[in-house]
Amino acid sequence: MGYLINSIQTLFVGMLRIWTIPIVLMLSVASGFTTYYGLSHFITPWIALIITIAIQSIIVICSLEIAGMHWQANRFRYFSVLCSLLVALTASVSFSYFKFYEISQQDNLHINRLNQIRTDVKSYVDRVLVIKGEVLKQQRTDLEKATLDVQQAYFGTHAQIAEGYKKQIGEGPFWKHYNQIYQEKKQQQVKFEQDFSELDKNIQKLQISINELDIAANIESAYSAMLDNFQSVQLKINLLSGNIGQSLPEAPLLMTYKQFTAEVQPSAAMWSDFSLFAFVCAAMVEFFTVLLSYRLEFTAPGPLTAEEEELVFECLRQFTEFRINKNNELEMTIEKTEIERARRYSDWSRMFAVGLLLSRGFLRKIDDKTVEFAPNLYPLIAEKMSDKINKLKAESTITRQADADE
Repeated sequence: MGYLINSIQTLFVGMLRIWTIPIVLMLSVASGFTTYYGLSHFITPWIALIITIAIQSIIVICSLEIAGMHWQANRFRYFSVLCSLLVALTASVSFSYFKFYEISQQDNLHINRLNQIRTDVKSYVDRVLVIKGEVLKQQRTDLEKATLDVQQAYFGTHAQIAEGYKKQIGEGPFWKHYNQIYQEKKQQQVKFEQDFSELDKNIQKLQISINELDIAANIESAYSAMLDNFQSVQLKINLLSGNIGQSLPEAPLLMTYKQFTAEVQPSAAMWSDFSLFAFVCAAMVEFFTVLLSYRLEFTAPGPLTAEEEELVFECLRQFTEFRINKNNELEMTIEKTEIERARRYSDWSRMFAVGLLLSRGFLRKIDDKTVEFAPNLYPLIAEKMSDKINKLKAESTITRQADADE
């Protein structure tokens, strides 16, 4: 039963290890794609592909290397492998960040471009409306003055009337002159009000077409309609500029449809507008790749054969110091006792068994002197002890039968 339980446990561990391999490969491919995407925007695509393969290979190989070495054994080699892993991770995360940034910022990019158009158009229209208000105000002032001149000319109180013609009421030459000026000013004001009213309608259409850019199903047609409305506003303002006799603000240069719908182009400027979400996504893929690669080497590689089980059982019997530790596991001391040192006892066979069990995951190292049993080792030892007890009972029975026959 103990052997069956151990076989099931080791089979499950083996299946997990087998399943880990394609997961690591798929993660490496996913990380490689994002790394290649960002790198290919800076260098030739085929060179980017070679560098990407090298980066992903270094990540997996260095993760396996670190899992299989101890830093105290060869510190230079350990830190060289660790530095190689960190450099590869930095390069992979940096270039993968561009792809995740593009995905996460796609909607924001559309909103920012739309807001830029709104800001440019609003600034342009606001400056035109300020001039419009000043022009209409001046026109009202001129019309009021012309009205006053007509009234004074009719009653003969105008300052420009000669002394001999003052206070003569009626439609004389002075009145006709100022009445003509009044009619011209009145017609001019009506004309300006009509022109500015048409401009207001065009501006309203332009604002509506800009708002439709955010909800339109066909962006191309909506953007084309917005540009047409903007050109209508611009043309109307240019005509008004000639009528009022003064220059109006210069129209902004709006982006083309291709520029409005262009995708994000990776560049170093993305780091200035840092996206924590994109960075975490890029780092998360690398973290899982390193973790699974590390565990792939660190976990126990498989069960023991029947010969190995017999060897391990016989070698473990040579240790003498056992106790139950705080984890409720059986703990044993693997260093030589004072008597064994005095006798110069050779313990290479039992230490080999300890190393074998540590590499297979049947023992867990606590410190340099002690190790503890893993749960999957108890069924094996129990099975072997049961076999030994049954063998001793059989030998005892045979001995008693032999004595009885004598």
